[in-house]
Amino acid sequence: MSFFDSCPGSKRIKEPFPENNTCGCGREIEIWSDEEETACPHCKKKVNRVMPKTCLDWCGMARECVGDDKFRKHFKQKEV
Repeated sequence: MSFFDSCPGSKRIKEPFPENNTCGCGREIEIWSDEEETACPHCKKKVNRVMPKTCLDWCGMARECVGDDKFRKHFKQKEV
């Protein structure tokens, strides 16, 4: 098993999972752990969440570890 098969910091990025968040309209909505925003299915407003710092922010091997697409998506969300 290589380092890349077991890096604990990248698991959250490689395998996103749903989280619950509350919209301004008061309804609970689902947002995925790799998404910074989503639209509320009830009122259609955008709901944002704070993206936690991850290994992508500091690890020199991050792009190779998680792949180019997830790496670019992470930093594109941070530009906004």
